[in-house]
Order: sequence, then structure tokens, then C-alpha cells
Amino acid sequence: MEYPVETFTADERARLEAHVTNLDRPVFALVNLPETAKGALFARYSRYPGTLRRLFLDEFAGSLDAGGAAYDNDEGARAADFYERIFVGYGDDSIAQLGGAHVACEWVSNVLTKVLQRPRLGAYLEQSTRYIAYDNPIEGTSRYRYYRDEQLGPEYEAAMDELFEIYSAAIPRVMAWAAERYPAADGQSAKAHARAIKAKALDLLRGLLPASSLSHMGIFATGQTYEQLILHLLAHPLPEARHYGSMILESLQAVMPSFVSRVERPERGGEWISYLKRREQTGEHWAARLGLDRAPADDGAGGPSVRLTHVDGDEDLLLSALLFEATGVDEQTTRAALAGLSDGERTELLGDLTSERANRRHRPGRGLESLRYRFEIVSDYGAFRDLQRHRMLTCQWQTLTPDLGAGVPEEVDEAGAGEDFRRALDISRQAYERLLGAGHDRREAMYALCLGYRLRYVLDLNAREAMQLIELRSGREGHPAYRAIAHAMHEHIAAVHPAVAAAMTHVDRETEPRLERIVSELRTQAKIDAVTR
Repeated sequence: MEYPVETFTADERARLEAHVTNLDRPVFALVNLPETAKGALFARYSRYPGTLRRLFLDEFAGSLDAGGAAYDNDEGARAADFYERIFVGYGDDSIAQLGGAHVACEWVSNVLTKVLQRPRLGAYLEQSTRYIAYDNPIEGTSRYRYYRDEQLGPEYEAAMDELFEIYSAAIPRVMAWAAERYPAADGQSAKAHARAIKAKALDLLRGLLPASSLSHMGIFATGQTYEQLILHLLAHPLPEARHYGSMILESLQAVMPSFVSRVERPERGGEWISYLKRREQTGEHWAARLGLDRAPADDGAGGPSVRLTHVDGDEDLLLSALLFEATGVDEQTTRAALAGLSDGERTELLGDLTSERANRRHRPGRGLESLRYRFEIVSDYGAFRDLQRHRMLTCQWQTLTPDLGAGVPEEVDEAGAGEDFRRALDISRQAYERLLGAGHDRREAMYALCLGYRLRYVLDLNAREAMQLIELRSGREGHPAYRAIAHAMHEHIAAVHPAVAAAMTHVDRETEPRLERIVSELRTQAKIDAVTR
């Protein structure tokens, strides 16, 4: 295929080579430029008649350091001016989607990780309680990894220390039980088996860890996403959230200040923060006025549950939507044609449209997005943490309290650690109640609660995302708590849309006790062995 190739003078080539990955192909990446310059370049690009390389030379190169600025504090006069006039002056938020940054947030509580992950247009990585044991103090200290605030008092710290001591003592006991209960198969890698045994123990015991447990997070997001995240953090009632909001803002001001310049302006960010605070206070006021704020122990006996509360769309709509892009007629005509099909023909059509899927990453087309399901779920906080991270759905959750109770995994009882687990839950609940009694609100008191306690949340998602979530989270390598939720969601969908459930061909229905991580660990070990041979 032929395409135009630009020509540049020697000086222009030298200027460009530091900032583009090639000079003669129609696809290239920008490098060694501040985020503001990249965002402004693309924003101006939409109304510039020439190429991006020529635009850079004509309008931006002169205001940047010859070698390229390493940080946005040296973002370039033209780029900064562009953002001031367009982004701040006119509020064209789409421009703030054209630059991004990687930010590390370390030593954050499990309470705050959920707040940080709430924006959907971002990428997040979080340390896993499946691979990392919390049995040792922070390196160089005698302190366990949990959130501290002197306002929470010494009794809170004593309770948290006791929870971590119970957790630490239980790990070797449960690992010993798991090694006996699930011995390595003949010829199985001893290293892979040992890692799977450890993962099994950590899975079973993660409910002992309090919500105050500290984690490290990595975030990659656009300027627009960061702006909204910072505003929500600064408006949040938790001091930890506000503190991290300020630190994220400061970090971004060092690399892309123009993208977050509105946050500290009273008429912009100040108004946003005030609105967010009023919105939350109003919701709490009306919940109390209507008697909807939860009373202690009102429904804790119910245990975990999955309910399908609302469905949008039917299988006729699904078939029409799956066919839409291949047709040349309106949807009403398509639906009329579908009405003439027999049940067998409709089943054949849906099977053909969803095609044979070699693995769960092969997903049918966007027609599945025409159906929507709303699930109300009660599960332990640990399972919620895993499900909440799915980006392409609406997730809303209530505050974690002890009101919905907690469960002890059967295998923990088998391992002889059940009574210690229950004692930890009781210590956790008492610490929560002391914090409430001392005047702290429920959000602060939840730091003290073990991840084994349950909360209520909603997952609202279309059928395409439901397929992705259910097939992924039902996998045999997954945690039993969220596997059970995935199975229940699949059963509910099968009851209302059996053909949609049947299209989810990679749902793992096996439920017998197993060493969940062994398959993955064997694959990992095989790769390690192949490299080290």
C-alpha cells in the first residue's frame, strides 16, 4: 500500500527525532514530551490541515526545550497557553482525555483502594492478598500493615494488632492442613504445589484481615479521570481520602499541571467539591428521613445472597441487535423477519451469531449489550473487592458494617482454625462498636472490620460484560467466594434468557473442594523452567 511520505530539512529531522518513533511511516508514537504538550498537540490536530509532525514543527517545537521536557513543569509555553484558553477557559473536557500519567499510591487502606478504583476510565493494579502474606511487620518496624490515626485511639490499635497476630498464627496451621489435604500429584512440580498451598491458605484466611490493611496501588489514567478522582477524594469524609487526594494532586502538578489546574480554583474545583459534599449529605438525610438507614442486626441472619432485581430487553431484541451491523434495513424490519422463525431456527441463529468460542476472551459482538441485568448481592467484603474492579459495569455499594454478619469457611474449620477465626470476627466487631461509641462515623469505624464481614452492593451490567465477568470469575483458579456469586448470576440469567446463558460456554461449573491455584502455578512453573534450562 502506498501513502504520502513527508520530507524534512536536516534541522527539522533533528528536531523531530527526539519526539517521534519514526519519520517516514504513517503510524508513529510521541515520546519524550510532557503530557500537556502531547494533549495540546492532539487537540489542535483536529483543526489543523496538515500532519502531526508538521504541526509540531510549526506551532509547538519552538516553545519546548530542544531535548524535550522531562516533566510538565517545563510543559512548553504554547501547550500551557492552549490549555489555559481552551480547557480552562471554555471547559472542553475532551481535551483532558488526551494525556495520561502513571501514579503509585502506597500504604493505602483497603477502604481507600475502593475509592481510588471507583472511576471507570482508568487502569488499576493492586497488591493481592492471595500472593502476599500480611504476617510480618512493615520492614524496619514492629508495626503490622494497617492504617493508623491517633484519632482512632489506642484500643483500635490493640484490636488490629490482635487480628494480625491471629492471622499470622493461623497461616502455618492452614498451610499444613492444605498440604495434607491436597498432596502433590505424581510428577507435579514441588515449587508450583508449594505456591498453590500458600495461595490456598491465604485465600481461606483473608477474611481475618481488617479493612484497614494496607496495600500498594498503581494507577494509569487520563487527566480528566484524575481531575474527577481528586475532586471526589477532596470531598470525601475520610481524612485518609482527603490526604491522598492532596498528594495525588501534588504529584500530577509535577508532571501535567495544566490537566489539574481547575481543581484548586474556587469557582471550578471549589464548587465541585461543595456540590459533592452536599450530594452525599442530602442522600444520607433522606435515607434517615425515610427510615432507610440500616438498624443494627436488622437482616444479618440472611447470609450471602445474589438476587436479579431488574432485566432490560428480550431475546428478540438480542437477535436483532446481533444482526444489525450485517443488515441494510431498519430494526423493525429485522424483528418482523425474526418473528417468522421457528424455535429451532432461532436457537440455530443465536448459536451461529455467537459462533464457536475457543476461549473466554473470544466474545460475541456488541449486540449482547442490548440486554441488561441488575443484581443485588450480599457477600463478604473480600469477594466484593474482586468484583468491584470490573470497569464496564455500574457498581454501587453500601458502607461495610457488621450488621450483615460474617461466615467462617468450612475448610478453616477443617484445618482447626475456626474458633480463632470467630474470635477475630468478635474482636473486630467490638472494635467497630467502640469507634462508633466514641463518636466516629461508620466510614471510619469500618477500618476495624474484618474482610470476612458482609456488605450489600449492586452490579448493573449488560449481557456482554456479564459474559466476561461470569466466565472469568467462575474459573477454577478463582476464590470460592466470588466463584459462587458468578455461578448464581449465571443461574439467574438462565432463568430469564436461557439462550444467553447457553452462549456463556466457558463457565466453570465444578464446585468440589480443590487446590484452586495449582493449574495456574503449574503453567507458571513450566515457563520458569523453560527459561532457566
